[in-house]
Amino acid sequence: MKEKEMNLKTHSKMRYEALISVIVGEVNDEKLQGFVSDAIMVDKRRFIMLAPKRSSMFRLWTLRLAFLIMLWTIAVQFRSFGDMVTPSMFNTHSLSSLPHHRIYENNGYVMVSSNGGLNQMRAGICDMVTIARYLNVTLIVPELDNTSFWKDHSQFKDIFDVDYFINSLRDEVLILKQLPPQQKHKMKTGSLSSMPPISWSNMSYYYDVILPRIKAHGVVHFTKSDARLANNGIPEEVQKFRCRVNYHALRFVPPIEQLARKIVKILKEKGPFLSLHLRYEMDMIAFSGCNEGCNKEEIDELTKMRYSYPWWKEKEIDSEKKRRDGLCPLTPEETALTLSALNIDSKIQVYIAAGDTYKSAKRMASLKEAFPNLVKKETILEPSELDPFRNHSNQMAALDYYVSIESDIFVPSYQGNMAKLVEGNRRYLGFKKTIVLDRKVLVNLIDEYKNGSISWKQFSTSVKVAHAERIGKPSTRSVVSGKPKEEDYFYTNPQECLPPVKGP
Repeated sequence: MKEKEMNLKTHSKMRYEALISVIVGEVNDEKLQGFVSDAIMVDKRRFIMLAPKRSSMFRLWTLRLAFLIMLWTIAVQFRSFGDMVTPSMFNTHSLSSLPHHRIYENNGYVMVSSNGGLNQMRAGICDMVTIARYLNVTLIVPELDNTSFWKDHSQFKDIFDVDYFINSLRDEVLILKQLPPQQKHKMKTGSLSSMPPISWSNMSYYYDVILPRIKAHGVVHFTKSDARLANNGIPEEVQKFRCRVNYHALRFVPPIEQLARKIVKILKEKGPFLSLHLRYEMDMIAFSGCNEGCNKEEIDELTKMRYSYPWWKEKEIDSEKKRRDGLCPLTPEETALTLSALNIDSKIQVYIAAGDTYKSAKRMASLKEAFPNLVKKETILEPSELDPFRNHSNQMAALDYYVSIESDIFVPSYQGNMAKLVEGNRRYLGFKKTIVLDRKVLVNLIDEYKNGSISWKQFSTSVKVAHAERIGKPSTRSVVSGKPKEEDYFYTNPQECLPPVKGP
């Protein structure tokens, strides 16, 4: 009997030590299950053998130990169930819910320095991920541009959910947050290759030119990312992967997404809303050279700003000609006339998805008169809610991007990068109504109406006719041989990824 008691004590000590290992993570789930089964059988035998000694402190602690082990087992068994019932906003994406790693021979590493504003960088990042996937190379999480006019020092992790980005694509491409130590040494010694890939290139360029360079150097640094992959002539599987990255893997970080959802919720509770991407900030007007409606003092101020930035190449600009050619953003006054001519309900909420309007008090008066329910994030939210984002233009742009995607109607006054990407995203979501303004037609009609050449009825009818097919309906992306900049941008009309068009 003593020998049996000693064996039991020894076994209990072993189980206690194993339990400690479980708690610090040294035993995996399968071992734990076998261990618990054995523990329960032993406790049964000991309970029968030691029944006469119920007052034994040793037996009491043994029973407590067995009970603790059983609770631990239950927690392990129900872990997967918890993943299923936990709301997605709290879900930490357990390993069981992630796609399997894609196994392939790694050809090297690519680092990327994105350039431009938020949406210019977004499209470029999608291209870089796609290129990395089809060259079988490891991508390092891209760096965002901190040197642009806006001087926003936000990095990828400040805007996009970096862990979700990495894990959601792990079945296709390996993405790391930083270079492994050996490759870091190459970077420090300057032995890696830095270059901007040729703009609007097809996949053959990356297979034939870029891949050998990566294999030779081990690490290649792309100093620019915008428009580095062609719109057309790309295999369909590659195009679809670009869409997967853009519309599924690039998710905004929770603070941005949650605040954007709040804005949308507040707006929708009051009825439908139109998101107006009004590109009439001071820098936009200065750099475009478009000064319609500005007085001499304002024109001088804008010209001075343009000349103060040496990297802005175009200095002397013919504003009138540029406007006639449809290359200027519409002014707030022109926008008000256009929306009214399209019979947009004057009572609809108009969300201004943009920065501060130049000379706002003067220039926004007519738009406010035509559409009294003008709102922007600054008027919807408490100042304290926006404070964390105020000095980060790209984070503020992310809020506007999210709200614009969710709006009932989206109208950009200028076809910049945000306008292009939002239009494409809304097409992807089932051709949500997006009114793409024909500025060249509009400015001529507006001038005719203002000088009395046509009546309001004629003006309104002409505007409607000009935009009847410019509301985000399915269309074939244009191809202009040798002039990719003149083609429809892939991210504006990603036709390979769009839902099938329903018949009449």
